Parts: sequence; structure tokens; C-alpha cells
Amino acid sequence: MAQDEVIFYGHPNIRSVHPRTIEITKDPNLTLRGDCIVGISANKSCSDLSQILRRLLKADSSIANIEIMAGNTSFKVSGHGNRGLLLSNSNDIVIRKSNFICPRTMSIGCDRASSDIPRDMILSLQNPETKGIFRITVE
Repeated sequence: MAQDEVIFYGHPNIRSVHPRTIEITKDPNLTLRGDCIVGISANKSCSDLSQILRRLLKADSSIANIEIMAGNTSFKVSGHGNRGLLLSNSNDIVIRKSNFICPRTMSIGCDRASSDIPRDMILSLQNPETKGIFRITVE
């Protein structure tokens, strides 16, 4: 088992309405087109995650449990690793309901997406002062 945490911040343009993905980014800005993004100015991307976590994510049998925390709310997502994961993107982390893999993909086959996140959490994340935590645990 391995765990890593990514710190990120809110932005007024966070809408979180995408039905298939959740993304956090190191980018300091966000347009309304980024409808799966739940946080900006992240301190880590796929390529920055711990080596042991990255190794475990690249196993077909691995389970990734993600907890997104902001304000007084938390949201849990469960997904899978895959030997095909690249985990090489230096800007973003994307978790997906689908099995699509690209350099930004951290987990596939997830049970939830950004449109499932409670609206009170999204309201909190629309405040640039809100600090969030994206905690990843891989078994």
C-alpha cells in the first residue's frame, strides 16, 4: 500500500459538471471549458507522485482510492490502476470512468466523476482561498 497527497486551490470558474472525469492541474488559471477540473495551482502532477505509488498504479490488480477534501466536505472515488498507465504528464492528474489512457491519466474505471461531487463542495471550491487535498491511496 502507498499513499500520496496533492494540495490544490479553488477558482471562481470551477463548475465540475463533467460526467466521466475529474482533474486537478498545476495551472494557475481556469476557463469555463475546464468542466472536469476541481482544483488549480496543484503542487503535484502525475509525474510528481511518489515512485512507490506510481509503481503500484501500473499494476492491473491495483485499486486506487481517492479522497478529495475541501472545506468541511470530503468526496471519495474508487478506481483501478493499469500496466498501460504512463503517469508522465508534468501538469495534470486525471481520473476517469472510462479505460482511456494518456500521459495525464492516473486511474481508470472510476466509480464517480466530477458531476457527482456534492454542490456544496463545488461552491467552496469556487473560492480561490479554498485549499483542497487530493489524497491517493493505492492497494
